[in-house]
Amino acid sequence: MLIGLIADIHSNLPALSAILEHMDVDKILCAGDIVGYYPYPNEVIEIMRKCKIVSIKGNHDTAVITGDTSWFNPLAASAIEWTRNNISPEDMMFLKTLPEKLTFEDIAIFHGSPVDPDEYVYPMTLPARLVGFLDQVGKKILVLGHTHVQWSLELDDRKIINPGAVGQPRDGNPKAAYAIYNTESEELTMRRTEYDIEEVASKTIDAGLPPYLAQRLSIGV
Repeated sequence: MLIGLIADIHSNLPALSAILEHMDVDKILCAGDIVGYYPYPNEVIEIMRKCKIVSIKGNHDTAVITGDTSWFNPLAASAIEWTRNNISPEDMMFLKTLPEKLTFEDIAIFHGSPVDPDEYVYPMTLPARLVGFLDQVGKKILVLGHTHVQWSLELDDRKIINPGAVGQPRDGNPKAAYAIYNTESEELTMRRTEYDIEEVASKTIDAGLPPYLAQRLSIGV
């Protein structure tokens, strides 16, 4: 089975549409943050439903649900407030139904880490902590999001994967990020796809969202 792994769409419809055009898989799993930052929350959720993408909720999804932005910087908080004012009641209910973690076969998915949805986990995180995460979930594959940085690390016969951000990469590469995992061969492929950044940037400005959110897309930060 081919599994598409994605994270951090952040209401970026053109980026999501672009990766789906290139993703010929049996199932797509998402590590959260469907909404936030960009101006297409309802359209993105419509595609999530249509393509039967299975997702957990991320910290931005939770903030849109609760309205609590006390832990967010002003730009992120502004975008969350905008999303709360523009998301449909049906799509708000969709976010509310999302779980905080997910398992599928030998894959476990969390947003930040298995112990904290707001924790940033990188390859340079202490090895003992990474092994502890794998021991805790009891699966061969642990998928995380939140950092917006694409990476993977193999520890013995287990893997930790961050497929990177679909909607707002922060690893210096502006292309939308995702990964494909073959459950039979256990082969992992990290991929990037170009999309119309100018379209998103223009729509972001027109919607009254902070201009920096538009500007950062072209440099991948």
